[in-house]
Amino acid sequence: MSFSSLPTEIQSLLFLTFLTIYLVTLLGNSLIILVTLADPMLHSPMYFFLRNLSFLEIGFNLVIVPKMLGTLLAQDTTISFLGCATQMYFFFFFGVAECFLLATMAYDRYVAICSPLHYPIIMNQRTRAKLAAASWFPGFPVATVQTTWLFSFPFCGTNKVNHFFCDSPPVLRLVCADTALFEIYAIVGTILVVMVPCLLILCSYTLIAAAILKIPSAKGKHKAFSTCSSHLLVVSLFYISLSLTYFRPKSNNSPQGKKLLSLSYTVVTPLLNPIIYSLRNSEVKNALSRTVCKALALQNCIP
Repeated sequence: MSFSSLPTEIQSLLFLTFLTIYLVTLLGNSLIILVTLADPMLHSPMYFFLRNLSFLEIGFNLVIVPKMLGTLLAQDTTISFLGCATQMYFFFFFGVAECFLLATMAYDRYVAICSPLHYPIIMNQRTRAKLAAASWFPGFPVATVQTTWLFSFPFCGTNKVNHFFCDSPPVLRLVCADTALFEIYAIVGTILVVMVPCLLILCSYTLIAAAILKIPSAKGKHKAFSTCSSHLLVVSLFYISLSLTYFRPKSNNSPQGKKLLSLSYTVVTPLLNPIIYSLRNSEVKNALSRTVCKALALQNCIP
């Protein structure tokens, strides 16, 4: 059903807004991947994980936004049973992967600040490849179990999904069977998937804060904090919107409210990630300038 209850003029405005956000998101995250690959100065572990995050955000957008744009533009509100299951599968996969990838990036910052001399040895190429694989892997079993289980239930009556994508709660309302056990699994699974990475992030930043406080100079403290401020901002945006969506009391939830909250982490956060990491990171800005200069064969490039 997407935003079909809204007037046509509002839907047209939403289409233009989401299309702009979608294109900027794809461009921004693609640029981060290309720049961090092309520039030798950005071949450190931190930018390796940033490339993974940008790739993940592109996938997240491709799963959800094109169908939503089609619904708003052509008023084609249909989606096949298999298409709905596929969309839900990859939504879970990318969502779980992002939770664990953000925790991995926090661990990377912990090693960089708390063990700077051993950082290149600890975060060597093999270790960071394993950490990236460990971040992506949990998405497969979670998405497989939850999607397969939910779509094995019988569906009858209305076939209207009151959302702009096939998320678990609105699809679950269409099931004509006892779903109590599945709901318990879904709640426990969500808590584990969200809280375990969140606790790892909190532990990492507690140790980082303790290490920063021991630095004698104010300049040193500022430099250490600036290396993880972008990640902290991204984590805050992602987890706040996710928590408000899935951990609010049912009595406070409304379909339109849940749609707006879902938009924040499915559409807005992927847009903000490249902006945050580029505007708050001089290395990325300089690398982008060098890449553009080389591509255009300009002389006054940043060395």
